[in-house]
Amino acid sequence: MLPQVIIIGRPNVGKSTLFNRLVGKKLALVDDQPGVTRDRRFGDATLLGLDFTLVDTAGWEDEDPHSLPGRMRAQTEVSTKGADVALFVIDARAGLTPLDKEIAAWLRTQEVPVILVANKAEGKAGDGGIYESFELGLGDPVPLSAEHGEGVADLFDALEPLLRDKQARREAEAEEDDDPFAVPTGPLKLAIVGRPNAGKSTLINKMLDDDRLLTGPEAGITRDSIAIDTEWRDPKSGETREIRLIDTAGMRKKAKVTDKLEKLSVADARRAVDFAEVVVLLLDATRGLEQQDLKIADAALEEGRALIIAINKWDVAEEPSALFNGVREALDDGLAQVRGVPLLAVSAMTGKGLDALLGAAFDLREAWSRRVSTSALNRWFDDALEANPPPAPNGKRIKLRYITQVASRPPRFVIFGNKLEDLPKSYERYLVNGIRKKLGFGSVPVRLMLRSPKNPFHDKQ
Repeated sequence: MLPQVIIIGRPNVGKSTLFNRLVGKKLALVDDQPGVTRDRRFGDATLLGLDFTLVDTAGWEDEDPHSLPGRMRAQTEVSTKGADVALFVIDARAGLTPLDKEIAAWLRTQEVPVILVANKAEGKAGDGGIYESFELGLGDPVPLSAEHGEGVADLFDALEPLLRDKQARREAEAEEDDDPFAVPTGPLKLAIVGRPNAGKSTLINKMLDDDRLLTGPEAGITRDSIAIDTEWRDPKSGETREIRLIDTAGMRKKAKVTDKLEKLSVADARRAVDFAEVVVLLLDATRGLEQQDLKIADAALEEGRALIIAINKWDVAEEPSALFNGVREALDDGLAQVRGVPLLAVSAMTGKGLDALLGAAFDLREAWSRRVSTSALNRWFDDALEANPPPAPNGKRIKLRYITQVASRPPRFVIFGNKLEDLPKSYERYLVNGIRKKLGFGSVPVRLMLRSPKNPFHDKQ
């Protein structure tokens, strides 16, 4: 494992901006208002050849432990337990605050080494705050501008002695374990999406058996899309399998999303779907299936992701059998382009159905990644054409010559022939449904493209 570096500080001192700077991507949401970050976000960072895992944390606030800010602070406190270094960020322009001093006092009681980072130190406006920070008793501050990238070399000089030994051990272990013949499989990238308060974070916490993500009765707690690596033991095979769980912000109807930060969160959630392999749409059993759920499902399918529908809060569902059958019927009507999407009942509180959910996700990824040989594909193709020949609109024969698979994840096929521009959409659906049923692709999205040879005389008189 990479050394772990956490970023700690009060709200709005630039922690997420520093996180984005060091990981080299805009992974964390950034805004002028304080308290944007709520859950811990992990990212792989490289600083002048020094590799480590960076952890962005919620702003430290002095609030009731049972309130949302108080629970956010508890998450930050827990994050120091597995860390190798803590970057304590202050705002050099604002100078020291009583909350900065409180955080420093707490950090001095922890075992983790601390590097004091004086952010927003560009120009001379931060000089006063830099001088003030010496009184915190945490050593020399590192002046930095996360927004402009100034001072990162000084940050490297402070980090390198603390992380050098762990990185050297990791590189030595990697050389011993390196197997050039190993087949990389990679973790299952599983995104959990749905409307606000459907229980997405609670479901992931149950899968992890840990209160890793903030939860509570307040809708919209999750803002950033949070990726967490974990392992799952398949009860059927006994095999341990890797998973990257992606929690996302709740998606409301577009007309209801007026807050700038919520718009950023929803956009971030949609980007998370792009990076997923399988998407789990979580429904609330107490509310059933709504039009917004179908829109979320349709968006995931349009992106070519394999989809599972899970009805959460099954332990408190009223008339569960009627609910399940009603949702199944509504899905078949509302997602006519992909019939038979897996529908499962789960409970994030009790853990009911989680093994079945993860097992179905791995099965779907296998189908989503499947490749079919050209010979087997064309044997099916010939049988499909014989069973139901293509129509001849206006008496003109449409010739379908052969089919080939050009990609997987999602599976994409190309049919070559003549006059394919006249082929009815209904016949395309017939072929796509046949691919799903006969070739083992099930309910995953299938892309079908038609290619006719160009007529060199078409534009000539």
